[in-house]
Amino acid sequence: MARFGKLIAGLLLCMAGLPALAQTTVLTAHRIHTMDTSHPVAQAMAFDASGKILELGAVDALLAHYPGATRLDVGDATVIPGLIDAHGHVTSLGMAMMSAELDGTADKAEILARLRAKARDLKPGEWLLGRGWDQNDWPDKAFPTAADLDAAFPDRPVWLYRVDGHAGWANSAAMRMVRRDLSGSWQPDGGNIRRDASGQANGVFIDNAMDLIEAARPAISSATTEHALAIAMQAAVAHGLTGVHDAGIRLEEMRVYQQLADHGQVPLRVYAMADGNHAALDWLCTNGLYRHPSGRLQMRAVKLVGDGALGSRGAALLADYSDDPGNRGLMVTSPDDLQIAADKAHRCGVQVAIHAIGDRANRIVLDVYAKALGSDVDGDHRWRIEHAQILSPQVLPRLARMHVIASMQPTHATSDMPWAEDRLGPQRILGAYAWRQLRDTGAHVAFGSDFPVESVDPRLGLYSAVTRADPEGRPVGGWMPQEELTAFEALRGFTLEAAYAGFSEHEVGSLAPGKRADFVVLAQDPLAVPAAQLRTLTVKATYVDGKPVYQAR
Repeated sequence: MARFGKLIAGLLLCMAGLPALAQTTVLTAHRIHTMDTSHPVAQAMAFDASGKILELGAVDALLAHYPGATRLDVGDATVIPGLIDAHGHVTSLGMAMMSAELDGTADKAEILARLRAKARDLKPGEWLLGRGWDQNDWPDKAFPTAADLDAAFPDRPVWLYRVDGHAGWANSAAMRMVRRDLSGSWQPDGGNIRRDASGQANGVFIDNAMDLIEAARPAISSATTEHALAIAMQAAVAHGLTGVHDAGIRLEEMRVYQQLADHGQVPLRVYAMADGNHAALDWLCTNGLYRHPSGRLQMRAVKLVGDGALGSRGAALLADYSDDPGNRGLMVTSPDDLQIAADKAHRCGVQVAIHAIGDRANRIVLDVYAKALGSDVDGDHRWRIEHAQILSPQVLPRLARMHVIASMQPTHATSDMPWAEDRLGPQRILGAYAWRQLRDTGAHVAFGSDFPVESVDPRLGLYSAVTRADPEGRPVGGWMPQEELTAFEALRGFTLEAAYAGFSEHEVGSLAPGKRADFVVLAQDPLAVPAAQLRTLTVKATYVDGKPVYQAR
């Protein structure tokens, strides 16, 4: 009788565990790359209904360990941790998707053709917006003018963002909307109005000068912002992203994000950064670091802008541009104002990330960090330089010594390589896009894309990091191949290193027990295919918290 009672008790105990097992999922795949050095490869992974990883191992062992679990078999596919873009602009991506897409245009005639097609969908008098033009891709490589647009659009305001977002091209109708005389020799702080020989604005506005046109545009509604965020986030997960660091958003955008998160409409993890020393940073300083209960949205960083961009010759250099004597670029934000903002963020416990492209800007940012952090420079502050694109020999090793993260974008190198050496010359170019040099010093290097400046597709970043070549594999052997990374190092930049840059390496970035089941299912193995195939990996599905947020048809 006692033996029978023990049998019944054991049966009841097993039955009590059945609901939990039934809510457990066991994923099986040809190969799972975990990015966890203690268990780098597995064939099965178990996670619970909340999306927490329970165990990884062999298929037979996990199926036996979780006999009542749901089976998710992806066949001969490869599973990797969810990819994280450490620097993107979600609203801007959505707005670009709703505007005229000018990426890859070979000349002004092609731009005009795309603008005319887009204008057919607009109401009379509505602004015609576009993004992606790059004069470096045109035959004459010269900046455009308003006159290039006026014949086709004499009355409709036209405003077109350069590919890097650091310059804009306006027609005369748009310039007439500005409430200030644009003629003369004056320039806004941190910006440049390009003018003709008579002192008249010619239609191109660089960095802070763009604010003059932006202020003349109708305000963007919260509904438009919500739509832009929604379509951009969906584009991100469709390309295998389970997280993105949104580099600089206004408090109004954060409110829209919060509303979406409250309704379960944020399909990936958004690490939002406040947009400079403005309302969003004040909100953080007053209320503390923010994390939504869903775990899909947080804000604990501020993004500041140091200098301009190399393509528009606004990056702040220590010496003249090699192809523009007398020009050393510009600081969009003065060193004094950067210091004020960094000091404020440090007092509030907020991570600082500063855009710095030129060697002068990178030196200034590190000086600002050293002063703001003081004795805390050796602590776990994880302050960042966004882009860290051109580093002098004296500055490059300082990042590792100061524990500053280099948040870099591999596709910037392969987009810029046709003309970057013209800008910098043969010596300075050796410290540009220096991923290998930075890694070898011990610096953390997190990868992103800077979308919509580049494509939101992280596979292109993996390809660029490994090959340093264009889509056709040119130049053979790669551009400055000494800076190439291995496929594993590139993948780590988009997983664990990006997670570390967002204080979330204990939650995401690798697949290990206790972490979140954020993963991507690929038809091919990114650590086994030839490097040339990295850009065409097939994303079969994207999962966040163990739930599919994208599945290929």
